Amino acid sequence: METDEGLALSLLRGGGFPSIRVYGWNPWTLSLGWNQSPEDVLVDRAEADGIEVVRRPTGGRAVLHADELTYSVVMKAEGKSVREIHRMISEGLLCGVRRLGVDAALEERGGDFPAGSGFRSAACFVAAARSEIVVAGRKLVGSAQRRYGAQGREDVVLQHGSLLLGDDHIRIVDYLRMPGDMRDALHRELRRRSTNLSAELGRRVSIEEAAAAVKEGFEEAWGVRLWSIAIVPEREHETTAI
Repeated sequence: METDEGLALSLLRGGGFPSIRVYGWNPWTLSLGWNQSPEDVLVDRAEADGIEVVRRPTGGRAVLHADELTYSVVMKAEGKSVREIHRMISEGLLCGVRRLGVDAALEERGGDFPAGSGFRSAACFVAAARSEIVVAGRKLVGSAQRRYGAQGREDVVLQHGSLLLGDDHIRIVDYLRMPGDMRDALHRELRRRSTNLSAELGRRVSIEEAAAAVKEGFEEAWGVRLWSIAIVPEREHETTAI
């Protein structure tokens, strides 16, 4: 994610280029939104379980990056609103998951990246924002956006998101600071309101298969040709880059 922000800042300064990257996480990592308090998370408990805790450069709420494909898009805003760019990116992702055979759609209700209220505000996948990808109303992809500007302008967009491959994201409830009854309620809500590729297709979906589908989805939706996929080791993390 530090690399993603570097690409955004490079584009802002005129020396970079738009990019789409996808990657997985090893070890699992819990990321906090840009403005989220670290007091929301039981850092010691997470680290004791081998889960790193980081702050990502985009907004939104806590995400457990476990069995998922993380995507990042860096592009110029070119006068487009938050909602317009979010929908553009979601259309590429939607084409990708449909290529896998998932009957997904864009959520047409709600606001732009809502934080929710009460215990629902603690985790990303408990509620879907407008234009996020859902299957029968259950959230499949969560996203967060940030804009970078020069001289008062907001010219470059960085958007992160998670495409769920399995249901390990639900384990985030173990690492959030809240009373036990609220933790149980949040666990039920995540089960009820989110889904994943393996559950929808009735088979295991690998990160490589998901990455290839996302690449083809953006090419179809945006009418572009992207570079081929390569697995790039980065420190202890495994990164799949488009």
